[in-house]
Amino acid sequence: MSVANSSPPLEILVREPEGFVIWNGPPFSSNQPSIKLDRVPCTSAKFSEDGSKLMVIKSESSISIYDSKTSKEIRSFESPNILAASLSPCGTYLQTFQKLSSPQEKNVTLWKTETGESVYTTSQKNMTKATWPSIRFSSDETVASRMATNEIQFFDAGDFSKGMVHKIRIPGIAAAELSKQPGSHVAVFVPESKGTPSSVQIYACSQASQSEPISRRTFFRCSTVQQHWNHGSTGLLVVVQSDVDKTNQSYYGESKLYYLTLDGTHNGLVPLRKEGPVHDVQWSYSGKEFAVVYGFMPAMVTIFDKKCNPLMELGTGPYNTIRWNPKGKFICVAGYGNLPGDMAFWDYVEKKQLGATKAEWSVTSEWSPDGLYFMTATTAPRRQIDNGIKIFHYNGSLCFKKKFEKLYQIDWKADSPHKFGEIEELVKSITSLKVDNKTQGSKPVKPISTNPPVLKKPSAYQPPHAKVAAAKQAQLFGESPSPSTEMSKNALKNKKKREKQREKKAAEAGSGVDGA
Repeated sequence: MSVANSSPPLEILVREPEGFVIWNGPPFSSNQPSIKLDRVPCTSAKFSEDGSKLMVIKSESSISIYDSKTSKEIRSFESPNILAASLSPCGTYLQTFQKLSSPQEKNVTLWKTETGESVYTTSQKNMTKATWPSIRFSSDETVASRMATNEIQFFDAGDFSKGMVHKIRIPGIAAAELSKQPGSHVAVFVPESKGTPSSVQIYACSQASQSEPISRRTFFRCSTVQQHWNHGSTGLLVVVQSDVDKTNQSYYGESKLYYLTLDGTHNGLVPLRKEGPVHDVQWSYSGKEFAVVYGFMPAMVTIFDKKCNPLMELGTGPYNTIRWNPKGKFICVAGYGNLPGDMAFWDYVEKKQLGATKAEWSVTSEWSPDGLYFMTATTAPRRQIDNGIKIFHYNGSLCFKKKFEKLYQIDWKADSPHKFGEIEELVKSITSLKVDNKTQGSKPVKPISTNPPVLKKPSAYQPPHAKVAAAKQAQLFGESPSPSTEMSKNALKNKKKREKQREKKAAEAGSGVDGA
């Protein structure tokens, strides 16, 4: 059985104003995707983290859950004034946030998708990125936690009827990030208060553990943080952002990158080689390396190991985004937003660049679950014109492009990378596909030269009269003029024009003498 046949099919969710459709993913026959699920009207749609379920918000009072494998609706939930909804990683639970009608109302509900019953309710005044979803799960749904006032609460993820089973008291907590694989630890952020510096603290989730943090780091001039756990839950990257840059070099404030490990081998700054902001950071799927885009433009890209030692430099350029493919072999470094959309594709295993291209005005970008394709999209409302998607091969060559009048969302259906074959075999399975970039209206991938261009030292300035004198002197002594004294194209054109005019006059004069 071939690799292509043994691997699960790729699928793409495409949402327009009229609703969403599900495409069968690449490779496309005749360069056109086929439809797996025809248009379904909705206001929002989202796959669960493992890709097994699809949540479709059809209105403020109706949510449907679909089985991703069959594309059939398996459950419908009716509840008034729904402002937001979220699926648990394995699709076991649906969580809804409703508009409050009274201060005492419990407006957050956790539903069991299999039975449709409500298993837990609580109250929440506001919905922010830090507080929604209210209940967070580890990727395997063995751990469930909730951030409350001055504490983290833990539940039995298999039986919410028990309510809160234990808690950790953390005065002033403002944000929490539960580790995903496994859900063994939680990182919390406590902002600065009354002269006490802000801090990030790591706690073990188990009830038997001590309530003291395993690791702790304090920060001065810290407004917000971004916390990134690795796979394996052994290390945490923290991007610390300050609203004000005291060096006055950045309008957007100042950012620094810290690295905290559970074993205590590192608890401090990541040694970045260039001054400036931290634009993006991402762990590899293995959790053994992480990549950082940082510094004033042109930004620098560096890959570090788990001990914070630099492993590889991916050069500098107009970059602010990094995407590491699920198989860990390929990396895309790009510059989106207010940058021109440059993309460089690298083979991390072979330590070489594969290609470079552009995807202007991109709003979102992500690798396919098998790690072979890279998709970018320009979507509304971020950008109201030039909406569309582009799908590239792992080396940056364009294999599909489509424009939309209005495109709201585009997502790969999530799937475990382990379900696909080895990346080398997958690459061989698509190398036979020939892509004619010209017929698809795309620019070909720029070839990467193994010999970097040699920069010539600029010659000293010479005024025009000195250049003319030098050229005459070289002509007198039979020398060829130096590169700095070579004529420009216009000058050479004018010279040839004058010579032709002289030849013409001489010919006319000669014919006049003959006829006399």
